[in-house]
Amino acid sequence: MKLTVTLLAASLAVVTSGCIKEGYRTAERRILGEWRIDDVNPMGWGGNSARIPFNNGRFTFYDNGTLSYVNDNNQQFSGSWYINRRWQDDEQWLSMQITAVDFVNQQVLSQFYENLDFRGRNRLRAETQQSTRRYVTYFRR
Repeated sequence: MKLTVTLLAASLAVVTSGCIKEGYRTAERRILGEWRIDDVNPMGWGGNSARIPFNNGRFTFYDNGTLSYVNDNNQQFSGSWYINRRWQDDEQWLSMQITAVDFVNQQVLSQFYENLDFRGRNRLRAETQQSTRRYVTYFRR
């Protein structure tokens, strides 16, 4: 009986130590890799998503805080990203600053995203403010 309990405990330790639930990984680890902008929706009436800096294209986030971005016109940018945390009561709020530069065309894009919400492994929802409008950007792997 004691051997059975010991084997069961050892098996459970091996099985659970090999996998990390997605919800327990840090946002900085979860963002790494390639993401594309799937959709941008204005909140409320009106709004034009063409006015925000990142409304299409693909990002690749690297673990050293750098990124590459290619828009739908195949214009290539390089830049940086940073995720910030703030706590309100017992709730954590995530925000992210993205800055990308196209040195060839001398163009700089920068956006601050609030309320980052990772939805599983392959989806991310983030809100942004542009002038008086709020937008929801949906990213997908």
